[in-house]
Amino acid sequence: MNEQARKNFSWLWLAVLVIVLDQITKLYFSSTMQLGESIPLLPVFNWTLAHNYGAAFSFLHDAGGWQRWFFAGIALVVSGGILFWLKNLPANARFLACALVLVLGGALGNLYDRMMLGYVVDFIHVHYGTWHFPAFNIADCGISVGAAMLIFDSLFLEKKREAANG
Repeated sequence: MNEQARKNFSWLWLAVLVIVLDQITKLYFSSTMQLGESIPLLPVFNWTLAHNYGAAFSFLHDAGGWQRWFFAGIALVVSGGILFWLKNLPANARFLACALVLVLGGALGNLYDRMMLGYVVDFIHVHYGTWHFPAFNIADCGISVGAAMLIFDSLFLEKKREAANG
């Protein structure tokens, strides 16, 4: 492995951190709450234990079971693509590397649930009045923050990095 790839892979600790925090929090809420139970914390924020058999926002949650393997396959392909991308990033793409490993950690955290449980454990519930955002988890936070960083990178940093790399 070349020095550039070694530097980029040094970011993988962040993916491991996302996975560990995700799994610890899911285990905690699964062992201390009943499915569907909700604990209000703030007027707009609850802990609510939910099981998501689909993808983001429960997409295809009632599709009969095939979606478990479909979404697991997507997570594996995306994770492989992220590792390949990370390996080939220029050494000065630290922000992009961070974004990629956040997405990777989130994808692998939810993949573990999907493979071991058949569903993804969600517990963070944001709402306002009658509006309710679908419950989510730490892995979803990693994916969302990483995706936002990817967009920021493509809009503002990619051209500067390309110019610096010649």
